[in-house]
Amino acid sequence: MSTLAATAAFSPWQQRAYDHAVAALASGRLGHGLLVCGPAGLGKRAVLDRLARRVLAQQRDANGEPAPGDRSTRLIDAGTHPDLQVISFVATKDGSKLRSEIVIDQIREVSQKLALTPQYGGAQVALIDPADAINRSACNALLKTLEEPAPERYLWLVSAQPARLPATIRSRCQRIEFRLPQRDEALAWLQSQGHAAADAARALDAARGHPGLADDWLRNDGLALREAVARDLQRLEKGEIGVVETAQRWANDELADARLRHAADLALEQAGTVGLTDPARLNKLATWFDAANRTRDLLRTTVRGDLAMVELLLAWAGSDRGRAVGARRG
Repeated sequence: MSTLAATAAFSPWQQRAYDHAVAALASGRLGHGLLVCGPAGLGKRAVLDRLARRVLAQQRDANGEPAPGDRSTRLIDAGTHPDLQVISFVATKDGSKLRSEIVIDQIREVSQKLALTPQYGGAQVALIDPADAINRSACNALLKTLEEPAPERYLWLVSAQPARLPATIRSRCQRIEFRLPQRDEALAWLQSQGHAAADAARALDAARGHPGLADDWLRNDGLALREAVARDLQRLEKGEIGVVETAQRWANDELADARLRHAADLALEQAGTVGLTDPARLNKLATWFDAANRTRDLLRTTVRGDLAMVELLLAWAGSDRGRAVGARRG
């Protein structure tokens, strides 16, 4: 949902966030810095994309939205609007992959551009996504920009993990927080996307109330993949399938990262049911959750994915956690 086009219909929770921001803008209360945070997949970026169009529009309709044919909107669509900066991961020097951090040179460029007069004489917008990927030195540069606001200059941060941002940055930003909607609203929205009621309920339960995840899984067979991962974990613990065989199968297609994401989430889900009744198992589940996420990171390097998977799955097969997950999912 975070990649929704700016012309797509908003979900109810997106509309509420957008209306809140528009009201602040109309009353002059939208500050220089804005932090839009909450779980990934709820459409935070789409809300800011549309807000940027409104702020930068040269021609507006009666509701303040960009009028048909507005020049700024056409430039934004083409990715060439001079008063809109979108900062995210860039390629490494050799061009082989994307950086895993947003670095100081990128933030310095933001500051330099925001110090200039807008080319179209209105506002300037800089949008950083994901803001929690800004490294320490870049955060220090960003703080200076936040401390020196200029009229009609907007610096918007998108973050699924705002706690990773320094408190000094968070404190200098207005905040719009996305939260998981009520179950009835989430189910109604999923059905409006064309999903059958029973499928919507099953996916929403598996996603622990997250409608964006549920929608993605239903559209892309993610729920079936999650259930297959749970079966594999159960069978590994029982010794019904081999670790090496399973690791090769998990690692050798484009679904490797998704499998690990599901596996980590299943361990986290099980940890929630264990609570404090079995501290030893809880600790093992937490350790394995961390290991699964580290393995996801390793898959982005030159390390052989199947070897990384073997180590991870050996740890699972040698514990009692697989049985617990399998019993819940089988």
